Amino acid sequence: MPDAPRRIIHIDMDAFYASVEQRDDPKLRGRPVAVGGSPESRGVVAAASYEARAFGVRSALPMARALRLCPELLVVRPDFARYRAVSQQVMAILREASPLVEPLSLDEAYLDVTENLWGEPLAVSVAKRLKARIRDELRLTASAGVAPNKFLAKIASGWRKPDGLTVIAPERVERFLAQLPVEALWGVGPVTAKKLRAIGIARLVDVRKTSEERLRGAVGNLAGWLERLSRGEDPRPVEPHRPWMSLSGETTYARDLEDSGEIRAEIERLARRLAASLERKNLLARTVTVKVRYSDFSTVTRSHTAAAPTREAGEIAARARALLERTDAARRPVRLLGVGAHGLLGEADFLPTSRALPL
Repeated sequence: MPDAPRRIIHIDMDAFYASVEQRDDPKLRGRPVAVGGSPESRGVVAAASYEARAFGVRSALPMARALRLCPELLVVRPDFARYRAVSQQVMAILREASPLVEPLSLDEAYLDVTENLWGEPLAVSVAKRLKARIRDELRLTASAGVAPNKFLAKIASGWRKPDGLTVIAPERVERFLAQLPVEALWGVGPVTAKKLRAIGIARLVDVRKTSEERLRGAVGNLAGWLERLSRGEDPRPVEPHRPWMSLSGETTYARDLEDSGEIRAEIERLARRLAASLERKNLLARTVTVKVRYSDFSTVTRSHTAAAPTREAGEIAARARALLERTDAARRPVRLLGVGAHGLLGEADFLPTSRALPL
């Protein structure tokens, strides 16, 4: 007898940072708001209210451009300590419904409510109660997607924003998939989408009609995963203690950097700050990446993976400097620099298996 479908909810707070600012400052309510850096220092939009989005203002947009799109835009500097505090309140509400809560960021999370603490037989009832609790207790709105797996639930939560609730019942999965573009597939960004469209895959269901060999030629090892998703299959469980996947930090500069010594010093600073973050979180990294954005907004990344993981600041800095040499930094003006760590592992992963640990 086949397993009963899981009941997964994806909760996504609506314009989270901007909504918190509007909630806490009555002068911002009903007005176009962008949370982010100063336009004079090349700041970017971290979050935009729905009033601002009506003008085309979106996250990651340069703030100067956002102000050109919306001259009435109110720019607010971010207060991440406050957003983290509100996020903790949101997650506490979610955990009242189920212990299986997997936060993805400050403003979104998955829940497995197949068996829930409220005894609700229908996941949609859980989603409605969660949305009502968030609205009544925190004076914020959230959108929810309800589906048999994480992939579908995440798509569903974005279907009717803001304050939306979309349910994809098992019997409706095929009809729902048929209307999605290939970009809806998890892991398909603009570059991969372009490769897929080049071989005639424009819609999600087109993946099924393409031979494995042809698909693998376009996207490599991602082929098998995309084929499963195109059929609405996603076996990933909700992981309440999901491990860190990556850490990174970057800086956008008020003026372009052109001096090689200054650029190397900045990479050193970012690398050592990253190492300190790994130290605080008791993590080690196998892969170090460097990101460089030039003055024309073109961006390159370089990475290096070592057999032995590390969080030693000197080693991470040395690898970051070597990666920098593989870019055109200094030969071309630099707008942004970043250093990241991937392939993260905890110290426990390297304890000898024969060592007796206290219980």
